[in-house]
Amino acid sequence: MHEILEQVKTYARGIWRFRWYVHLIAWPICIGGWLFVTKMPDVYDASARVFVDTKSALRPMLQGLAFQSDVDEDVQAVTRTLLSRPNLEKIVRATDMDLGADHSGNLDAMVSRLKESITFNRGRKNNIYTIRYQDTDPVLAQRIVESLLTIFVESSLGNKRSDTSKATQFIDQQIAEYEQRLVAAEDKLTEFKRKNVGVLPGQGADHFSAMVGMKNQLVEAELRLQEVLNRRDELKRQLTGEEPTFGLVPSITRANSAGISHALDARIEALEQMIDELLLKYTERHPDVVAAKETLERLSNKREIEIDQIKAKMPKAAKISTLDVNPVYQQLKISLGQAEAEVASLKTRADSFKQRLKQLESRVNIVPKIEAEMQRLNRDYNINKSNYDALVARRESAKLAQKADQSTDNVKFKIIDPPRSTPDAVGPNRMLFNSVILIGGFAAGVAFAFFLSQIKPIFDTTKSLRSISGYPVYGAVSLIRTNRQLQMRKYELMSFLLTALVLVAIYAMIISNVISFGFV
Repeated sequence: MHEILEQVKTYARGIWRFRWYVHLIAWPICIGGWLFVTKMPDVYDASARVFVDTKSALRPMLQGLAFQSDVDEDVQAVTRTLLSRPNLEKIVRATDMDLGADHSGNLDAMVSRLKESITFNRGRKNNIYTIRYQDTDPVLAQRIVESLLTIFVESSLGNKRSDTSKATQFIDQQIAEYEQRLVAAEDKLTEFKRKNVGVLPGQGADHFSAMVGMKNQLVEAELRLQEVLNRRDELKRQLTGEEPTFGLVPSITRANSAGISHALDARIEALEQMIDELLLKYTERHPDVVAAKETLERLSNKREIEIDQIKAKMPKAAKISTLDVNPVYQQLKISLGQAEAEVASLKTRADSFKQRLKQLESRVNIVPKIEAEMQRLNRDYNINKSNYDALVARRESAKLAQKADQSTDNVKFKIIDPPRSTPDAVGPNRMLFNSVILIGGFAAGVAFAFFLSQIKPIFDTTKSLRSISGYPVYGAVSLIRTNRQLQMRKYELMSFLLTALVLVAIYAMIISNVISFGFV
């Protein structure tokens, strides 16, 4: 520590030897610097504060109904791009700053200087944004802040609306495209059905399942037909051994019109009843109904013919006589008629099943291809239909979101402090600059004196001489100054201090003027 202090004292003595060089350097620096600061133009500050309210009553109401972006994130994105070159060029043109730019280089310099001078900050715990700009022209500074505030508000609202509008246009284009695809798919499906009518697969079953079902129905119909045939044959056998009457009248009257009429009427009545029952289950084109009606028509014609023949052969007295009819015989005849009608119906049904089964078997090679093509067409149609419906729903959601964005309740801009410029200059900080120049001037002078002391060193102590030469020092001769020399040294010291005080006084006068005129 002692060595360090000795070294510092050595440096101080060396600087003191060249003390007048401190003034020689400090005075030009201070005077020139203070003149430069005095000529610096005044700077005025223009600022504005705006509060961005992103809390809207529509957002919870539209939850799940329309797409909603993060409004806070959108505003933050605008703030990050607010000082972009296109926006700064807009400000330059809006404030007529570009009139002074004779070429692109000056315009680039203006934009760069404008970007460095504008400050745009957000509060830490709120959405209060502060826009600040300083310029030598207070009117220009205020106009720049106004332009920047306008761009900020319009960008926050316009970008979101522009994005929503572009999204809606894109969805409309996609809807038109899918609508064309949907129409084309519908046309293909309609044309395919028209060409393959009667061959298309039934609902709920494929072609092979239809064949198996048809075979099962044919087997059941043939089995039922065999049962009815057996019952009919048994009824015929029983009728061959049954007497129609009790023998109370001549044999000629046994075949009178009354007996024949009752038998045929019973069969006709049974067929009509059976037709009514069939119509409850089937349509009039059903094979069973058609066969029953044909049988009914034949029996009706037969009844009319037999009645006419009997009336022509029988005597007049026999025509008006009454016969006793055997009820067992009549019941057998009725059952036989029903059996014959059912046989005819079952034959028609079995023939229909055979024909349909034959058609299915003939198409066994082409139906799978038709079914596969049908499934492909339906799949394409369903995909286009689902995409079309989804796009229509998205378009409605986008329109609803667009209307919500256009509402003033979505994002509110509340200007807390309108753009204004300070009436007094806020810069440059002449007090600080002048103080720095004074300190810097003296520091430069001291540094120059130290530099001279290093290039022109002396031995001011015996210790330094001994450490440098390596020889012992046996003594030192002190300088004894005369009174005149002491007086001159005193005058010199006072001149040096007075020179320093004059420079400090000039500094004090400058600072007082700065304070009196309100400059800082």
